[in-house]
Amino acid sequence: MRKLLFIILSLFLLYSCKSKTALDFSEAIVDREKSLETDIMKTEARVKDFIIAGQYDSMAIVSGKMEKLVDTKLNEIKGLSTPDLKFAGDFKSDAIEYFTYMKSVYTCYVRFAKAGTDELREKEYSNLQEIVNKKNMVITKMRDSQKKFAEANGFRLKE
Repeated sequence: MRKLLFIILSLFLLYSCKSKTALDFSEAIVDREKSLETDIMKTEARVKDFIIAGQYDSMAIVSGKMEKLVDTKLNEIKGLSTPDLKFAGDFKSDAIEYFTYMKSVYTCYVRFAKAGTDELREKEYSNLQEIVNKKNMVITKMRDSQKKFAEANGFRLKE
């Protein structure tokens, strides 16, 4: 009986450790995403104002700063050690894809702002529309991957 209790307790502890590792990994990615929220909202408002005012140099500057900030978070995620857990690699890959997508939005803003002619600006606007049209797909893919990772590793996501 003692041996069975020891085995059950050992399995419980092993499972708990994996859940904790999985949760920590998920939170490391989510924390990087959340750390950008305020900057994204401020930058988007400023970009809108600069477009309306025709201040493309200012738009390029704030967009370039945001592009660098997203790139920093992207590189942090790339540098995270991927735990040996079910679907951890998939989740990390999808998070990298999401942050790469976010960076591409600001890269496109910079190109739009620096376009020397209305014709080039139209082209960049068209490119931006293509990028924006992928937004829901990229977000959904990362969220679904995170849910799959959480379910497979025994923790719940915060809503």
